Amino acid sequence: MLLSCARTRKERDRIVRAKIVLNRGRKPRLEQGHPWIYANEMERMEGEAVPGSLVDVVDHKGRYLGTGYWNPKSQIIVRIAAYRPIEEMDHVFFVERLQQCKIHRERFVKDQNDCRLVYGEADFLPGLTVDRFGDVLVVQLLTLGMDIRRETLVAALIEVFAPAGIYERSDVGVRALEGLEERTGVLYGDCPRIVEITENGLLMEVDIVQGQKTGYFYDQRENRASIAPLMTGFGYRSGIRLEAREQQDLPEAWMGVEEREGKVLVPVNANGKVVSFPYWDGATVLECFAHTGSFTLHACSYGAKKVTCLDVSEHAIETARRNVERNGFTDRVEFVVADAFDYLRTQVKGLEERKNRAGGKADTSKPLGDAGRTWDVVILDPPAFAKTKSAVPGAVRGYKDINLQGMKLVNEGGYLVTASCSYHMRPELFLETVQAAAADAGKLLRLVEWRAAGKDHPQLLGVQEGHYLKFAIFEVRSKETL
Repeated sequence: MLLSCARTRKERDRIVRAKIVLNRGRKPRLEQGHPWIYANEMERMEGEAVPGSLVDVVDHKGRYLGTGYWNPKSQIIVRIAAYRPIEEMDHVFFVERLQQCKIHRERFVKDQNDCRLVYGEADFLPGLTVDRFGDVLVVQLLTLGMDIRRETLVAALIEVFAPAGIYERSDVGVRALEGLEERTGVLYGDCPRIVEITENGLLMEVDIVQGQKTGYFYDQRENRASIAPLMTGFGYRSGIRLEAREQQDLPEAWMGVEEREGKVLVPVNANGKVVSFPYWDGATVLECFAHTGSFTLHACSYGAKKVTCLDVSEHAIETARRNVERNGFTDRVEFVVADAFDYLRTQVKGLEERKNRAGGKADTSKPLGDAGRTWDVVILDPPAFAKTKSAVPGAVRGYKDINLQGMKLVNEGGYLVTASCSYHMRPELFLETVQAAAADAGKLLRLVEWRAAGKDHPQLLGVQEGHYLKFAIFEVRSKETL
C-alpha cells in the first residue's frame, strides 16, 4: 500500500513538473544525440521551475524528448541528463552514472588510478569533470545544475571511488555564463597540493591547487605514447652502423651483451671505434609548450638522445625539471624558458644565416650563438588559440606560424608532431592550415598518425564540442631532395 502511494505521488510530481516546449523550426539536434537546448530553440515553458531544477523537454507536438536541468541565465537553457523520465538527480542517480564511468575506464584505460573519470556530456553527466590523481579526485562543476547538487555528488563519488580526498577546481570562466562565481577548495578528506601520478610507466607530479585546469592534461596520454617509434633509428645520420665484434674486444659498457656465434652486434662509428653512449641511435627532440614536460619524459623513455624542453612559464619548467629528475633523465634534457613563437623564429633565422654564410653571402664577423639549431623531432602542443568562433582567423595564423617555423627546424626525413586543442579549429581546417604552412616552407608532409583524445575522454557522436583535440605526426621532407 505504501509503495503504491509512493508511485502515485511520483507520477503526480512528474505530471506537474515544468515542461520546455521546443519550437517547430529548430534543428533536430536533440534527437540526433546532442544534449544541449539553446534559448532560441525554446518556444515556451509550461509550468514553473526553480533555476537548476529538472524540467521535461518536449517537441512542438508535445512528444517527450528528455529530462534535464535548466538555467534561464545561460544561453544553454537546458542540459539533458536523461532520455527517460527521472524524478531527480539524487544519490541513486549519481551512483548509477558514476558506476558506468568506472566500468568504462576499467575496460579501456590501463591505469584507472590516474585518469579522467568523468567527461561531462560524453559520460551523461553534463557540466561535470572529474580527474583522479592517485587517491585524490579533482572535480569541476561547470553549471548551475551540477553546482546545486554538490553535496549529493560528493557522497556518490565517495561511495563509488572511495578516494582519500576530493578537491574542487571550479575556477573556470565558463561558470560566469551560468551566473556562478569561481570556487576552489577541499570538499572531502585529505588533499595534498602535490600528488604523484604514473603515466605509461613514468612518474610525474601534479599540482592540484595551482596546476592548469584540474592539474594535468590526461587527454594526450595515448598520443604521448604514440611517439615511441620516432625516438630511435637515427644513428645512421652520424655514420654509426652495427658491426659484429668479439666480446673480449669490447669496452666495459658493452660487456654482457648477448652473443651470437661468439660475437655481438655493437654500434661502430665511421672511424671503426665502438660507440659507448647508450642512446647513440636516439633522436634529438624539441618540445615546445612543454608545460610539465610530459612529452619530454616520454621521448627520453623511448630512447631519445637529447631533448630540449621549452615553455614560457618558469614555474612549468621547474616542475618539468623535477619530473625529469625523478625519472632519471637529467643528463639528456636541457630546459629553456622562452616564448615558443620567438624561439622558433630565432632558430629559423639562425639557420638561414648559417646557410648564407656557407654560401659566402653573409657577414661572418658576428657570432651566431646557439641560433640555427635543428632537431630530428619537433613537438608542438600549444594551448587553445581559438576559444570562440570569432577567434578562428587569428588562431589559423597562429597555428600556421608555429607549424611553418617548426617544420623548417626538422632535419630532413624527421618528424613534426603537432596538435590543436581548439574546438573551433575543426579537423579539416587544422590540416589545411598545416598543409599551407608546408607549402610556404617548401616541404612535403607524409601523415603517419592522426589521433584525438584518449579513451578516458570518450566522444559522443553528434556532440562536436567534445571532439576538440587534433593530434598528428608528419614525416617532413624537402622537395629538392626528392
